[in-house]
Amino acid sequence: MLKLEHIYWNTPDGTPILKDVDLAIGDGGLTAITGPNGGGKTTLAKIIAGIEHPMKGRIVFEGEDITDMDVTERAKRGISYAFQTPVRFKGLTVTDLLEMAAGRRLDEAARCELLSKVGLCAEDYEGREVNASLSGGEIKRVEIATILARKSRLMVFDEPEAGIDLWSFAGLIDAFEQMKAEGVGTQVIISHQERILQVADRIVVIEDGLVKEDGARDAILPHLLESSRCPRCPMPDPEVRARHAAKEARR
Repeated sequence: MLKLEHIYWNTPDGTPILKDVDLAIGDGGLTAITGPNGGGKTTLAKIIAGIEHPMKGRIVFEGEDITDMDVTERAKRGISYAFQTPVRFKGLTVTDLLEMAAGRRLDEAARCELLSKVGLCAEDYEGREVNASLSGGEIKRVEIATILARKSRLMVFDEPEAGIDLWSFAGLIDAFEQMKAEGVGTQVIISHQERILQVADRIVVIEDGLVKEDGARDAILPHLLESSRCPRCPMPDPEVRARHAAKEARR
């Protein structure tokens, strides 16, 4: 479905972030991309979406070279990107946003179906403005609903757990699991969160601009969790776990 071939990317000052990344993502399922901060995960996600463009390399989506396409052209081909902090729109309701994403008017049944997939009740949310009145978890679930309304084939989520509470995070996990169970597109999630890694089909570890590990969840996750433990931090937070895992991968 998606192939990244020899991808390189530098910051404007010339600092290399991605260094010869090769990665293939097939149809369906959930791929989690993890690793230490600064390793290139978010940059890679933005390159897939077309927000950033590689200095070198090629991107192929469903057999078509999309390397030089911008984010709008890629969206038309079924690639969606969810930001760490979703955009808020004063004056637009949830219904407005869903219909803009779908490109057509949606009846009540269609709106209810989309919102229920992300754990929201249409009656409570369809008339609400997409502004500061929505919590971080609510706005992220609305964003996922808009991605579903676009019938995206490839959905890229950049650290969806950032800035939301435990209850909202549990709702997001439910949404990701339901989409996976129903075969709704292909999910790529950038995350340090162990709970997200646990529901992934595949885990890719990006460190220092390179793919350090890539494999099925059951092969990669036990190794990541075990390598995260040390006498000083028996239960470290996700970022500490990622640093430990990266250190172990270098050995």
